[in-house]
Amino acid sequence: MTGLDAHLVTARGDDFTLDIQLSIAPGETLALLGPNGAGKSTTVDALAGIVPLRAGHLKLAGRSLDVPAQDHFSPPEDRSIGVVFQDYLLFDHLSVLENVMFGPLASGLRKQTARTVAGRWVKALDLGALAHRRAGQLSGGQAQRVALARALATEPDLLLLDEALAALDVRTRSELRQVLSRHLADFDGPRLLITHDPTDAFLLADRIAVLEGGRIIQVGSSEDIRRRPATPYVAALAGTNLLRGMNSNGSLSLDDYAHRLQTANTSVKGPVLITIHPTAIALHPTQPSGSPRNSWRTTVATVEPLGDTTRITLADPLALGVDITPAATAALKLSPGTPIWASIKATEIAVSPAAE
Repeated sequence: MTGLDAHLVTARGDDFTLDIQLSIAPGETLALLGPNGAGKSTTVDALAGIVPLRAGHLKLAGRSLDVPAQDHFSPPEDRSIGVVFQDYLLFDHLSVLENVMFGPLASGLRKQTARTVAGRWVKALDLGALAHRRAGQLSGGQAQRVALARALATEPDLLLLDEALAALDVRTRSELRQVLSRHLADFDGPRLLITHDPTDAFLLADRIAVLEGGRIIQVGSSEDIRRRPATPYVAALAGTNLLRGMNSNGSLSLDDYAHRLQTANTSVKGPVLITIHPTAIALHPTQPSGSPRNSWRTTVATVEPLGDTTRITLADPLALGVDITPAATAALKLSPGTPIWASIKATEIAVSPAAE
């Protein structure tokens, strides 16, 4: 099986153009991550055949699905794409089993064969006890598992997950991520995860493509995205502090702050992107000893518990995010307005060339 090879060029209204290239190998999960309005829905519509391409091409499993230059367009029903939507789109009046049967029946299988195929997927998704329950009586997590089973039952050439976890509460979303992770690994074809949630992308995808304004601005592994975010939006998603400034022999002047920093990197000169991981910043109740090259007095702006981590946002002179343990938060008695000292080792401040 060959994967997905696409150059999608299309428009939404008069003021938005999507122009992206996607390549996904069989057995690979690519997450398309972006904010509202970035073009995620337009991408789904172009792949599914709801919106035709204006230029470019769409090839899947060795078949051409949309090639405007050749006046070739395959309708949605002929594309062999299994889609799991955010709002499930189940038939409320049908049972779980009948909903999962719908795809195989629509693809031309006889009713008994479709029932057998659907039964296998109902069992695989731990839905056996719910097989005869109407879809309208299901919880959100149960409905989403039915939607996944329905998509997989068609044996598609591409599995497309369109904000599949967005409508679920935090606990159910965490449980469904585990279900998705297991079944994505068992699906041999390419998988595309459309999401605005970096947690979904980082936990489920092999690679991440970040979409902004109808263009892909960065592609890489989750570690690539975390360590080298290309824009402030990507840095915010990854939880990494991203600054812009000038590097002169290790002395960093910042575009948006009067405060200066020192980096151990003296080889990159001129305009730079500066990245500081939130765990690289230390907090102290008093001025730290040893004269670290980067230390300053500040105050706590916000305190946000995030499970095993607490995200602290610092106020002036340098607004940075800091990740520490809940125990450290309690020991330092941190709350908004608490005076604190911050420090960063020069070796922990990464810089990369930036365009002037």
